[in-house]
Amino acid sequence: MTNLLSVRAVLPLGCLAGVMLFAALAKAQSPLLPLDDITERSTVANHQVLEYQPIREADILWEKRLWRIVDVREKMNQSFTAPESPLFKIIFESALAGELPVYSTENDQFTKRLPVEALQSKLYKIDTIFTYDVVTGEELIKIVQNEVSWEDVKRFRIKETWFFDAKTSTLRNRILGIAPLLEVRDKNGDFKLEMPLFWVHYPSSRELLAQHKAVTHLDNWASTTTWEDIFEMRYFASSIIKENNVHDLRLEHTYSGLDLVMHAEKIEDELFNREHDMWGF
Repeated sequence: MTNLLSVRAVLPLGCLAGVMLFAALAKAQSPLLPLDDITERSTVANHQVLEYQPIREADILWEKRLWRIVDVREKMNQSFTAPESPLFKIIFESALAGELPVYSTENDQFTKRLPVEALQSKLYKIDTIFTYDVVTGEELIKIVQNEVSWEDVKRFRIKETWFFDAKTSTLRNRILGIAPLLEVRDKNGDFKLEMPLFWVHYPSSRELLAQHKAVTHLDNWASTTTWEDIFEMRYFASSIIKENNVHDLRLEHTYSGLDLVMHAEKIEDELFNREHDMWGF
């Protein structure tokens, strides 16, 4: 009986030793890739996002909704297209993997979540090309699937809210949504229109964005600035295209040319003077 118990006790240890030996042999046979750095980096990957402070409706004395355009071709916004970590590529891959929910552009209120299949139809284009068989010379029809390049996204639309918090007596802002805009061109390569692909609910995406480093203008590669930092610190240039109004019209529907630019700047000035006005009130 004692010998039987000893055998039963030794069997699990033998199995464990066998598994460890197999893992060691497999590791020895597969060559390790060199590290493209001077040390392992985990600060960004382990970055914890601070939750927003709850806001009571009774403390909101004044509020305005704004819609902005971020043009990645501006010098201030070059981080959006840095090849090491472009924003659209991060959103694109996370959405396809099911890690980031995205919403339909039927409206900007996040009322309809897009399934992965619908997202794939937006991000992949099906083209038909003609090729020739090198052996027989026969003409062949081939269907290919082209992925939307992050370089085709030149602008982002941002929806945000500004409000005066009576509890802290400060003018505050919060971004609500981000929508990448895709340039649509004709067969000759000429620009036709700009189309929003989907909406990302920003408060829900903060944790994901905080795990991806953003390449900034700072001359310091050791910087741990994340995409969540970029938006929270408002480290981007933008222009206002719409403010909440009775008829739900954009500025371009009422103004044009220089008047459009001047009115957008006027809204910015009124926005930052609002805090002083509330203190005077």
